[in-house]
Amino acid sequence: MVDFDNAGNALSIEEKPEKPKSNYAVVGLYFYDNRVVEIAASLKPSPRGELEITDVNKVYLREKKLKVELLGRGFAWLDTGTFDSMVDATIYVKALEERQGLKISCIEEIAFFMGYISRSSSRSWPNHCLNPATAATC
Repeated sequence: MVDFDNAGNALSIEEKPEKPKSNYAVVGLYFYDNRVVEIAASLKPSPRGELEITDVNKVYLREKKLKVELLGRGFAWLDTGTFDSMVDATIYVKALEERQGLKISCIEEIAFFMGYISRSSSRSWPNHCLNPATAATC
């Protein structure tokens, strides 16, 4: 969990606190510089016997180099740490794709619409895959 000051800067970050200081969960999407390897190598296992990503984030927080982005409306965080939660996430994604008629995080579709690949370079796709209205059938 992370809490913020009035300017939106992270003040503290905690792993599974009993009494969270905020309602903001830290989801598993991280981007680090190359120092993360050195930082991770210096960590000691937690009482749970694991290296905690929160401890890496705390180092960056102490150095005032931790930047936290809030995910707004339209984002969903799906915990997939257990078999049951993976099944739940699969069902959720399947339902969204079927109801909206769009793929979620289709790398080919993203690359095409960002201009990284062209229609001709994606000949192996059926034409309807390059149309946002019909891409869900790919």
